[in-house]
Amino acid sequence: MNTLLFLTLVSLGFADNLGHMSSDQEHYRTIYISENGPRLSVVTEQAKVVSRRGGNATLPCKFQRDPSLPANPKLRIKWTKLTSDYLKEIDVFVAMGYHKRSYGSFHSRVHLQGASENDASLVITEVTLEDYGKYKCEVIDGLEDDTGVVSLDLQGVVFPYFPRMGRYNLNFHDAEKACRDQDAAVASFDQLYDAWRGGLDWCNAGWLSDGSVQYPITQPREPCGGKNTVPGVRSYGQRDKDKSHYDVFCFTSNYRGRFYYLIHPTKLAYSEAVQACQKDGAQIAKVGQMYAAWKLLGYDRCDAGWLADGSVRYPISRPRRRCSPTEAAGATTRDVLSSYLRVLFGSIMHSYVSGPNRVTSSHEHN
Repeated sequence: MNTLLFLTLVSLGFADNLGHMSSDQEHYRTIYISENGPRLSVVTEQAKVVSRRGGNATLPCKFQRDPSLPANPKLRIKWTKLTSDYLKEIDVFVAMGYHKRSYGSFHSRVHLQGASENDASLVITEVTLEDYGKYKCEVIDGLEDDTGVVSLDLQGVVFPYFPRMGRYNLNFHDAEKACRDQDAAVASFDQLYDAWRGGLDWCNAGWLSDGSVQYPITQPREPCGGKNTVPGVRSYGQRDKDKSHYDVFCFTSNYRGRFYYLIHPTKLAYSEAVQACQKDGAQIAKVGQMYAAWKLLGYDRCDAGWLADGSVRYPISRPRRRCSPTEAAGATTRDVLSSYLRVLFGSIMHSYVSGPNRVTSSHEHN
């Protein structure tokens, strides 16, 4: 009995000592602090840069080195583009001393600004729709490195799209092709959100560039999630890119050429409209080009016309009674953005975008 009591007391004492040791270790845990701060730091003066398709953009990035560090001819500057899920980085540009290299679609379109020896800013020329997104600037100096992130945004317009076969017929890959065919790219969530804030209201779900399916509602109603819900961007979440079928939200920006309406003495069928455009030294306009002309140039025409996908639409910048397909009081912002989405198979006039021989950015009003 005494032996058992003695062993019990010894065990308790040992456990108590372990507790004190653990507590002391936690209380006196060593934390290493650099008194002089980081020896290399990267600074991006702007979180976002706005440009347009065909223009130039400079993504700011500067770095500071500890003056006590010797010159490093192997200091490396690397720019990458982040994907929407941040799981992958796309190489854009790398520079180390006199050695410089650009990658993929950025080849020969990017270079360092080089305004000073500590300037790592990236200049992108001939900006494309695909250039939109977030970019990472990384500076590597031996064992020291630091990064900064800059977003490249584009002036443009988001528009809902579905093909002639009807709604909800596109898987994600078909949606990407559909937008490309209409001189656009699949919109990002941020682009759709900005469009919603600008008044876009669309009750049909569409693909976004991150593989999610969403739709914007400014006027809640029963068929669109319920009339007692709050306005916002409704989300179906991530969907199977191969098996799921929806519409798509496309984004487009400025284009080269001139969008105009061809006045013809007779009404035209689609094939005749295509030929008439070619005869006039141009090509029939794509849906994205019509939206860009409407949004960015204020193009306004109350005459419906053929577009390249076989649909018939017309852009209205000045809402008025006789130009609204849905409301007798005149087209609202929502109606203008949806435009004239019915496909007509009869003979009517057409509009189109000119080729390079035409004057860029000119437009006309009726």
